[in-house]
Amino acid sequence: MLRSLVAASLLFAPVAAHTKPADPYAPASFEGIKHPAWSRQAVIYQINTRQFTPDGTLKAATAQIPRLKSMGVDILWLMPIHPIGEKNRKGTMGSPYSVRDYRAVNPELGTTADLRAFVDAAHAQGMHVILDWVANHTAWDHKWVTQHPDWYVHDWKGDHVSTPWWDWSDIIDLDYSKAGLRREMAGAMAYWVRDVGVDGFRADVAGYVPPDFWNQVRRDLNRIKPVWMLGEFNHRDLHMTSFDASYGWAWAEALQKIGKGEADTGALYGFYSENESAWPTGAQRMIFTSNHDENAWSGTEFERMGPALPNAFALLFTSEGVPLIYNGQEAGNDKRLKFFEKDPIVWKAHPNGALIADWIAFRDRHHALDNAPWGARMVQVKNSDAQKVFSFVRSKDGDAVLVVQNYSAEPRTVTLGELPQPGSWSERDGATLDIKKGTSMTLAPWSTRVFRRTY
Repeated sequence: MLRSLVAASLLFAPVAAHTKPADPYAPASFEGIKHPAWSRQAVIYQINTRQFTPDGTLKAATAQIPRLKSMGVDILWLMPIHPIGEKNRKGTMGSPYSVRDYRAVNPELGTTADLRAFVDAAHAQGMHVILDWVANHTAWDHKWVTQHPDWYVHDWKGDHVSTPWWDWSDIIDLDYSKAGLRREMAGAMAYWVRDVGVDGFRADVAGYVPPDFWNQVRRDLNRIKPVWMLGEFNHRDLHMTSFDASYGWAWAEALQKIGKGEADTGALYGFYSENESAWPTGAQRMIFTSNHDENAWSGTEFERMGPALPNAFALLFTSEGVPLIYNGQEAGNDKRLKFFEKDPIVWKAHPNGALIADWIAFRDRHHALDNAPWGARMVQVKNSDAQKVFSFVRSKDGDAVLVVQNYSAEPRTVTLGELPQPGSWSERDGATLDIKKGTSMTLAPWSTRVFRRTY
């Protein structure tokens, strides 16, 4: 009956004079998902809880929160906190990405109360916490294997399937064609937000899970509170409906190639060109010199980036992108942390600690360097030696930062082309320089010069 009344009202509704259909070619918004306001200047710190402290517990990690706050980080990313599978386990302790129970805490790390205390302590410092979430697969001995065998992918023989083409023999893939699985997975994620207070998730291999699942989960979680989502993937379109941030792997790969002499600054142009031309204008791309995967399997940042590392640190905090710090970088950790065994970080005083804190403080003082969409786009400043010297300006609402970097083992003297906001600039050491088209400057090998000005 209601449908009939609605149909009738539409049939006899008056038509406005001169009404024209909407232009089908009018552009839709390409900014992407709306981010929580607290992510505007966010810097991420990844905690490998097992290796973060000698105890390897959440209680011990909680004691480090004031130190991390003083360093300037904003988002604390905890690697998976769930119980780890025992069947087909790798190594002695197993991979935290082999999840046996999505609604429990690994006893080796502590209790749910310990996690809640960690979250509360972070919130008291004005920080936020995201959990690493493994939605693509479970451990072989997860309870769903017996309770809901249809929730898993099976091969032509009817056997469980590890993720194809990877050596992930300690896990089996889930089948997202099952509505029951989707409902239970979403409910588990909502539990940690609603009952424990976490502020979002880092989604492991997010691109291996159907986009429509993430779309619905984001809507459900936002009904509890505004969350922030980081996806381990390189698909731009998920930024439109579900993810705030995604991985900028090509950024790290470019700096690695440059440091090894396998590429020049063109590798960086490639990343930033695609980021500006093809990705949503509000997409937050996480950039990093290290993380748990890079450190364990590819090498430390010292191994991978070599002489380019100081420039990489400068670029991490001045270019477009959400910076990530992997635990131990502030102590100059120079070892590959074991992944399946206990291998605590050796904490020591190191210049990186002050360096990272100084860069974060500089970034926080300059709103042109804020995360997307609040910060400024990078504008290339052409120079006379563009294959070796990378230069750009970020300028917005009266604040501007100019970065000039030498990616070679020799001193370089370059002449700058046209740039936004020419005039008197202050270098980070306080010296001033009149910078405009035709200005010449010299850079030491593998060095960065950063200037700032207000206008």
